Amino acid sequence: MSRDLFFGNHGGITHSSALKGALHRYLIDALEDEDNNLLDGSRLMLLQFVTSQIGDYIRARHLAFSRYEQDQLAEELVDELIGFGPLEVLLRDPSVTEILVNGPHRVFVERKGVLQQSELRFIDEAHLLRVIQRILAPIGRRLDESAPMVDARMPDGSRINAVIPPVAIDGAALSVRKFRQDMLRSADLLASRSLDKAMLEFLELAVKQRCNILVSGGTGTGKTTMLNMLSQLISPRERLVTIEDTAELQLKHEHVVRLETRPPNADGHGEVAARDLVRNALRMRPDRIILGEIRGAEVLDVLMAMNTGHDGSMTTLHANNAQDALLRLESLVGMSGVQVAERTLRQTICSAIDVVVQLIRLADGRRCVSEILEVVMLREDQYVTNTLFRIDRQGNGAFAREAVNPAGEKLKRIF
Repeated sequence: MSRDLFFGNHGGITHSSALKGALHRYLIDALEDEDNNLLDGSRLMLLQFVTSQIGDYIRARHLAFSRYEQDQLAEELVDELIGFGPLEVLLRDPSVTEILVNGPHRVFVERKGVLQQSELRFIDEAHLLRVIQRILAPIGRRLDESAPMVDARMPDGSRINAVIPPVAIDGAALSVRKFRQDMLRSADLLASRSLDKAMLEFLELAVKQRCNILVSGGTGTGKTTMLNMLSQLISPRERLVTIEDTAELQLKHEHVVRLETRPPNADGHGEVAARDLVRNALRMRPDRIILGEIRGAEVLDVLMAMNTGHDGSMTTLHANNAQDALLRLESLVGMSGVQVAERTLRQTICSAIDVVVQLIRLADGRRCVSEILEVVMLREDQYVTNTLFRIDRQGNGAFAREAVNPAGEKLKRIF
């Protein structure tokens, strides 16, 4: 390995992720050759072993490291081995937005919307399971054969999902969606061409005029980011109540009450569902209710809230396009077990939802607004919608947005 890889422009040593990654793989190979499982022993024994291995590694490659620098590096690598393992490096890397672990030897990361395989890996299945249990221990969540799936939030706000056998046939799998400390603002979305100025001006006006907004899109298209951006446009004088499965919204308002669902305990009791929180939120005198995502039975309560004096509420939904988002709302109501006549349900949805903002992720990993749809009215039991903005592919493969139609009668009345 080249000595130049670890030195900066002024000759100072740079403990880069490349160096740590190389040493991490070297140590894993060395630990696999050990008869004793040092990871289950004391930290001192593991530190002595790691320090010795780093010394051998540096001497074999004729790298110039002081004793102090070797000791510092050994401490950091021990933290990674008995902390969150190779996740430590990836969690600190600001360019990594998602971490996907498919078993101990296949770790993928997402950078700028593009997945790539990392050279980091866990020692074995037991090492991966220990790291998952370390993540879950501070938050009191369990993961075993009787409960082989878990959703949780790490101390820094990152969202994790883990599955283990017998559900995961090929071994434990872990997904980490990292929490951004600096949520993107409207200027950032403009700079990244996620939307254009005309779209932003319309959305600012829609929020100001208390339109009910549904943000729709597939997995990883940036729905929470868009919801955060829209929330930042709300007047600071308003009282907001947010409801999420995993708290991700970062609102800078003075008057915010944040609510989070709770899964059942080991005995199957104590669950607090989103529907319970929506109903409770109505008693908290909110000016607006912001629901992180509509997933199930809470859909009807949200629609009712939007129709009963809580204008300006916002939520997100998984759907492939803006028209499908309205049909998915119907499907979720049907799955909740509540019997509602089709015309009545569609009239409720039409009255509740003013604007649908559809998001997509392009082939190059960029996330952007593909369409902004106005829900106008119900005619002959069918939705009448009006596409205000949309994205079109040009002949050269690039994308351009255009204002398609002026606002219809519904939004004209609001504006």
